[in-house]
Amino acid sequence: MNLSLLFGQITLMFALMLVGILSNKVKFMHPQTANDLTNVLLYIVSPCLIIKSFEQPYSTQRARALGLLTVGIFLVYLVQIVISRLLFRKIKDANLRRIVEYGSIYSNAGFIGIPLVSSLFGSQGVFYAVVPLAMFNIFNWTHGVRLFASGVQQNRWQQVQNVVLNPNIIALAVGLVIFIFSLQLPALLNQMINYISAINTPVSMLVIGNSLANIALRNFKINVPISVSLFLRNLFYPLVTIVIMKLLGISGTPLMTAILMMACPVGGMVVLFTLQNHGKQEPALALMGTSTVLSLVTIPLVFLFSNFLF
Repeated sequence: MNLSLLFGQITLMFALMLVGILSNKVKFMHPQTANDLTNVLLYIVSPCLIIKSFEQPYSTQRARALGLLTVGIFLVYLVQIVISRLLFRKIKDANLRRIVEYGSIYSNAGFIGIPLVSSLFGSQGVFYAVVPLAMFNIFNWTHGVRLFASGVQQNRWQQVQNVVLNPNIIALAVGLVIFIFSLQLPALLNQMINYISAINTPVSMLVIGNSLANIALRNFKINVPISVSLFLRNLFYPLVTIVIMKLLGISGTPLMTAILMMACPVGGMVVLFTLQNHGKQEPALALMGTSTVLSLVTIPLVFLFSNFLF
């Protein structure tokens, strides 16, 4: 991985976030606008990007890499869940405990990871990135929801529906069919998917920038649990990912993609789940905002560590 290229792409992402911050400050982007753009990104743009990434000839090498990635990312999530549970279980403040535990495990892979992978590796990178994205959705809407169970009441059927009916999971299933049978989409449909996919990076960064602009500096109170969560999310768990992937023999673009996706900062869902649980959102906002800013340094640092470790 060319670290200068990686840092340049991350810097570009943050420059786009600054445009989102500016849009918020001059009142160009209102809360409803941000919500609408988020829905467009999650339920239209991201599925199109996933389908586009699978439009390539089938090969046993790619299929094997997908299988190994699935096993590897599954193991990474299990390790994260166990470690975070053990580290944060003694925190008496239930709201803070949920926030730091969830934030340490679940990243902003959809809004930051996918655009970054797409910028660095194109469709080939997104092809492999769908595995961490799918695992995120599966674990987030099962384990993640249970962490906030008192406020986010869902039975098992609702959890299954959230996973199976998620447009990104549906796009993954469609993409696998396209890949396995080497199907070609009609030219008009293909062009439409390409156009929609192209807006993913800039719009994602605008939305994230808008979210950061809504965080007041007085909310940035970094206590010990938040600091530990930041360390786990931004540094330790990405290194765990590297070790597990290497042990499974994963290398090249699949490895780089997995590291990028798992090195992303804390996801915005931690704020949403906290609000649904009627908890104080200040710790969640501080955790998400600090983690996002730190990722400008920590993502390249993770890759620098990987070069020394292996």
